[in-house]
This record gives sequence, C-alpha cells and structure tokens, in this order.
Amino acid sequence: QVQLVESGGGLVQAGASLRLSCAASGRTFSNYDMGWFRQAPGKEREFVAAVTWSGGRTYYADSVKGRFTISRDNAKNTVYLQMSSLKPEDTAVYYCASRYLYSGDYEKPQLYRYWGQGTQVTVSS
Repeated sequence: QVQLVESGGGLVQAGASLRLSCAASGRTFSNYDMGWFRQAPGKEREFVAAVTWSGGRTYYADSVKGRFTISRDNAKNTVYLQMSSLKPEDTAVYYCASRYLYSGDYEKPQLYRYWGQGTQVTVSS
C-alpha cells in the first residue's frame, strides 16, 4: 500500500507559478514511477507529466511542455510539479499517482495503482 498526499495548490493569476508536492508513504517510494494528472470540471482526467522511478526520464503532455517540470527526491519520498506561465486552462484538480512494474504508456491513468486525494489549482485571467 502507498499513500499519496498532494499539497501546494491555490488560486493564482495567469502567468504566475506554483509548485505542487506529493508526499508518499508506505512501500519503497523509489521503486515507483510517479505521475501527475489533472481533471477539470466536466472533463476526463488527463495526463500532465511523469517521472521514472530513478528520476532519469520525464514525460510531459504537449499542453504543458516547456512550462511544467516534474522532479522527485527519493530521499524525501516526494515528487514535485513546478508549474510556470500558468494559464486559465490549467485550472483543475491535480492528482499524483504511482505505478510499479510497467514500461511505457505513462499517459494512461489505468496503469497507475495508487492515487492521492488531489489539490485544486485555479488560474484566473
């Protein structure tokens, strides 16, 4: 069992930055790939970014590439999502998730086993 707790969300103006954190507890954090997803009202959950268990590779949705950066600190059992140049369309509940023993297909939420409760990000225009 892995428990994930997100933090760092809030209300910001367009163009601002935020850093989300996801603290993990339970099984060995460094064994898991980690991902960030988001869900806006009335929309399906969508992939934002992922980082492999070692931190060696990162993946991004086209909509956030160049603006968001995912990273992890295995010593602190934490994954981060640094968001900059935020846009109103980035408004959503952001979730972190973990998965184990898969390769590829980082954008597929069904491959992630554990999920946090989400943190709200609201970007005003």
